[in-house]
Amino acid sequence: MTKEHPMKNGPAPEASRKRSNTAPAKLGGAGQGVALSHQLQAVARALQDIRAGRSGSVVMEGVPASQRPGVQALLFQVLRHLGLAEAVRQQLAPRKPAPAADALLCTALALACEPGNAPYEPFTLVNQAVEAAKASSATRPQAAFINACLRRFLREHDGLLDAARLDEQALWNHPLWWIRRLRQDHPAHWQAILQANNRQAPMVLRVNKQKSTPALYQQALSAINIESSLLGDDGVLLHRARPVHELPGFTDGVVSVQDAAAQQAAPLLLQGLDRGRPLRVLDACAAPGGKTAHLLEWAGPQAALQVTALDVDPQRCERIRDTLARLQLQAQVLAADAGRPQDWWQQHCGGEPFDAILLDAPCTASGIVRRHPDVRWLRRESDVAQLARIQAHLLATLWPLLRPGGRLLYCTCSVFRAEGDVQVQAFLANNTDARLMPSPGHLLPGMGSNGKGVPDNLSGEHDGFFYALLQKLPA
Repeated sequence: MTKEHPMKNGPAPEASRKRSNTAPAKLGGAGQGVALSHQLQAVARALQDIRAGRSGSVVMEGVPASQRPGVQALLFQVLRHLGLAEAVRQQLAPRKPAPAADALLCTALALACEPGNAPYEPFTLVNQAVEAAKASSATRPQAAFINACLRRFLREHDGLLDAARLDEQALWNHPLWWIRRLRQDHPAHWQAILQANNRQAPMVLRVNKQKSTPALYQQALSAINIESSLLGDDGVLLHRARPVHELPGFTDGVVSVQDAAAQQAAPLLLQGLDRGRPLRVLDACAAPGGKTAHLLEWAGPQAALQVTALDVDPQRCERIRDTLARLQLQAQVLAADAGRPQDWWQQHCGGEPFDAILLDAPCTASGIVRRHPDVRWLRRESDVAQLARIQAHLLATLWPLLRPGGRLLYCTCSVFRAEGDVQVQAFLANNTDARLMPSPGHLLPGMGSNGKGVPDNLSGEHDGFFYALLQKLPA
């Protein structure tokens, strides 16, 4: 089980303007001249794979690099309107079509259901979807059926959508179990969370303070006509997403892509600790290494910070190493299971307790749906309890590795209380040597207050997250 959704890094600009039947110019012209019908085919195949349980990031790896930005932009829009598209398809075709035909039909409906926000004119989408159906052996037999459904949609657009929106899953474009859980967990904010999830997330950068400052970096962006705003202590929010190769100093480690909520981890864990002496720090579920790097950046070059970064997947450990190499930072990276310290703590860490532990635990990723709209359709309600058990095991297993007086920062990119407040309260009830220090708790996506109504980020531009800082009391 991985800690983070793999599509978290490197957001691409998404479709925002109506164009002709060729692919929109994105990311420096990538995909220009590709017929829209070909893109719709690729999006429909991706949707079919996601419905079969494959992660969007894995699916996108199979798309040619030249087409990937445009296909991802369209796919994200489809996923944000999928509940509505499925409800409309149910009216048009009560008997569900074959998977490939249904994926293409729902793709076209999702892209055409809101003409004001559609990347193409509805008639263009319909024509190109029919061409896509004719061009593939998987959908050619259903091309006439797809054409009939979409033509009816164009004729009866308003009535079909009004009827569809009577269904909660269609209205909010989230699974019903997800909606029910949010309503229970956040009765004052559940609608705002769902609305935020259906918007595109901003691109936020973390400035490496060992190389620059947010104010200076903002000036460098302004010099090449990239508009931005300062965000938090280390962040810069881009007014429009850009590919990382366009960012000044990215390859030299001046900035990293990291959401504002995730940027709170390093200062929460390290603030108040005596950095004048060697500190042993464990990042227990570290890939792809963004928080590991921020710990080292935030502590500064003079701090004697000895960081051990773990991940159970050796390939993901290589991503940690790549991240650290780009930023010219040093840490011990281990391919190991944080839940089995007997396999690594003595051998690689000398069996010495840590001064600080960051536990960014595996979770549902329910807080990062803005960036990864496939998450809502991939998760099952049973996943919440399963992941909560993993989180509880990691907390119980890592706590003995912390020295008395040390701190453990428990966090998840989730808005579900079972993975946040409920988890921590159970831990505190079972561990009398643990004290909860001032912590943000549940940060809600796109809002300037957390679940308790306490201001945490006045801009509101952050993902959903949970933080609990725990201190180990002396024996």
